[in-house]
Amino acid sequence: MKNPNTKWIYLLILSIIWGSSFILIKKALLGLTAYQLGALRTIITGLILLSVGYYKLKEIPKYKWKWLLISGLLGSFIPAFFFAIAETEIDSAVTSILNSLVPLNTILLGFAVFKIASTKRQILGVIIGFIGTAILISKGAELNPNQNYLYAFFVIASTLMYAANVNIIKRYLQDVKPLAIAAGNYVFIIIPAFIILMFTNFFTDDTFHHPHFVSSLIFVTILSFFGTALAKVVFNKLVQISTPVFASSVTYIMPIIALIWGVLDGESFSFIQGMAAILILVGVYLANKRNKA
Repeated sequence: MKNPNTKWIYLLILSIIWGSSFILIKKALLGLTAYQLGALRTIITGLILLSVGYYKLKEIPKYKWKWLLISGLLGSFIPAFFFAIAETEIDSAVTSILNSLVPLNTILLGFAVFKIASTKRQILGVIIGFIGTAILISKGAELNPNQNYLYAFFVIASTLMYAANVNIIKRYLQDVKPLAIAAGNYVFIIIPAFIILMFTNFFTDDTFHHPHFVSSLIFVTILSFFGTALAKVVFNKLVQISTPVFASSVTYIMPIIALIWGVLDGESFSFIQGMAAILILVGVYLANKRNKA
């Protein structure tokens, strides 16, 4: 019998890793452009995953590869660029907060497109968590009135793609090993990332001699290994041992981690934001709670 606490352990690990990813993106952008960051993140992650998971590719049935392509584009490739672009204008903590739209979109897409049922209690949990997220967004807007919130649409678009990816994994890739899914994704997207990098003026003296170039490379490498490669495998496993809604609830805890990084970086954290964080955790609990038969 599987330990019911295992999924909570995966959820906590993912929350810490992904909650820290936004500050890493912010730091990496000091010496790289958004497109360079997105491309490098994809390339480094791809090299890591393919080096350790190449032997798993032969286990993937041929008819599953089309879903791996779609999953790679929606769950990794496009969001890597969209989040970097968003953080050129929006604070990292606010970006993480906006990312909390994923569970709501997961339920909506799961029900409308993939015919995956969710209980009333799960829906209530998502709504409560979304209210907490909305409070965090409003407080963030007050603290950062000069941010260009049009760039928030890059994050919102990514949440829709993440939600679709969660449902694709649950419906079409349930029987594929998590490492195989992650490696299979990057078979398709690593080459396009190389091509994009070539057109970003990355291989120039201006880029290499930038005062933050070395530190940015370190940050994007850490981001790629932990925030993408390792997290991808853990997340795929989490989707398979839980539900799409519970797995996507990781985005409810991520803003709390991101805000902690903000406090450590000198940003303020209000009492109202603390209350909003509690609402988010309540939402996660309810989204996981199942109705008894």
